[in-house]
This record gives sequence, structure tokens and C-alpha cells, in this order.
Amino acid sequence: MSEDPALIEARRLSVAVPATRLPFSKAVPLSILIDVSVAIRPGEIVCMVGESGSGKTTFGRTLLGLIKPSAGSIVFDGTALADFSSRSFHVVRRQASLLFQDPLSSFNPRQRIGAMIAEPRRIARSGSTRMDDIAVLARQAGLSERFLSRFPHALSGGQARRAAVARALSVVPRLIVADEPTAGLDVSVQGGVLNLFLDIREQQRTAFLLITHNLSIARHIADRVVILYLGRVVESGPAADIFRAPRHPYTRALLDSEPVPDPTRRRGEPPVLGEVPSIAARPAGCEFHARCRFAQPRCRSEAPVLTGTAGERQIACHFPLAEPQMAATRKLRLIST
Repeated sequence: MSEDPALIEARRLSVAVPATRLPFSKAVPLSILIDVSVAIRPGEIVCMVGESGSGKTTFGRTLLGLIKPSAGSIVFDGTALADFSSRSFHVVRRQASLLFQDPLSSFNPRQRIGAMIAEPRRIARSGSTRMDDIAVLARQAGLSERFLSRFPHALSGGQARRAAVARALSVVPRLIVADEPTAGLDVSVQGGVLNLFLDIREQQRTAFLLITHNLSIARHIADRVVILYLGRVVESGPAADIFRAPRHPYTRALLDSEPVPDPTRRRGEPPVLGEVPSIAARPAGCEFHARCRFAQPRCRSEAPVLTGTAGERQIACHFPLAEPQMAATRKLRLIST
């Protein structure tokens, strides 16, 4: 898989939107993403991780052309999408699907589930919309065909998520962007959804970009992990390497924040200090230095540069942590229902 050319690649992607601070002041650009480069290969699962407000959802939507970037480029299957127009992204949208964080909000409450699963095929004019064929998609997503005649309000959280997956599979996508795919689900249902993604990857060689703040998901399913902080990549690389030995203090803090089911474990100092700064008032130097336990004077005045080999280990830190920092971990297949 690592030797395959990238299916989709973002190169130094930046997104800035105008923001007005005072009623009569001049609009100033507000940077949400800054120089983000990510490549996703066929059949690869890439997890983008970070706290709320780090720009994860913005990146996913920009990758599919729903948000226009202010700088950078996107290459899909070897073709550069230079003008970022709706027409240039037409080929991407026919081969990619987006799973929204709240699937029910993306459903038409007056439309039955079977009709919604068939809708992408009708729009793309690709594939059969007969209910027998739509039932096959539903079963592939782990949803019984008896739910096809129901309305969205009659589904549970897990059933709604599987219906959204069935709709995403309707056009046989080569890429699925899943925004917080397990949000609001209990552990057993989460396992079923993630195992479904693994099955889809194995059967169709579909690539995934999973956007999440839950490192347990990345530990279970990811081939590679990208860590975002205030719209910048601070660390990326193979999931096994990052979980075995995080090099950036922010990555280590996120891993230390994971809940551990051990009542005898003493709670020490919080792994991350303070609150996330506003993107409207970014700190000077390293933007993480005010929350970092390992910050040095250089961190307060000089911004680190992302270094390393693309596709392998990359880190943006003046004083990266030494290896090893954590014990080796291995992926476990969660219990599905």
C-alpha cells in the first residue's frame, strides 16, 4: 500500500476567511488552515486528530471542494484541481463521499431511508435505484432492509450512522471522508461502525480520511495519523510509530489525556495546560508553547518548521521528545453488534 501513488493529495493547503472584529472595522483574514499537506493512498485509512477548533472538519470539506482554499493545491488521481471550481471537483465528487458528523441532520426528514440511499445514484445517473439493489447496499452497511421504508426519526443513532454509510457506498466511492463517525455512539456500536469501515476497505480498497478527536479510534483503525493544532500539522506518520513513541509534546499530551480504566491510577498534573488559543490571536513563536511543559525560550520567539519525510514521520518542534515515550501498542478488533 505504501508504494501506491496517492489517490488524493493536498499540497500546502491554506484556508482563510474574512472576519470583522468591530462593526465599522475593515475585514481581516482569519487563518483556519495553514500549509497542510496530506496524501491518502488507495485502501489507506488516515486519521486526522486534534482538539475541537483545530481545523479538521474544514480540511475534510476543503478536500472535497465544499470550501475554497486560499492557497495550495489538490491533486486527485494524478490530476491537479487548480481552479477549485465546482466543475473541476465534479470528478472528485463522483468518486468520493462525505459522512457528516450528525447523519440525521443530513437526511431529509420527509424522505424514506431507501430513497435517500438511492439519491446519489439518481444524481450521478450511475447504478440501479431499484429497491432490491438498494437493499443490497443496506445489508452491506449492516442495516436490515426493513428499515428502508422508515423515516429518519425512527432510527437509532447506530442505525442512522449505518444508513449514512449505505448512502455513501451508493456510488462505489474510492474515497470516504468521515467526520466524527462514532460521535454519540456507545462502545459496542462504535466497534461495529469501525469494523464496517475495515470491511469496506478490504472488499473495495476504499481510502478513508477519518476526522476525530478520539485517539482510541485512531489507535484501532488508522494506518497513518495526522495531528493538527490551530490549523497546522504538528506531527504525522505511521500510526504504530506515533502511538509507540510520540515526538511532539502536543501528541504526547493527547495520548496522556486518554481515559484509562484503572481506579488505582493516581491523577497527576493535567497533560495539557490552559485553553486552546483563539485563531484570531495566535501566539508568537511556537503556537503551543504557552501550554507546553517542555517549552524553552526559543519556543516563544521562533516558529518551528515541519521537518521529515512526506509519508513517513514528520514533526514541527524545536525540542522533539526522545524515543521511546510509550509502550508499544497493537490494534485490536472491537466487539461489534
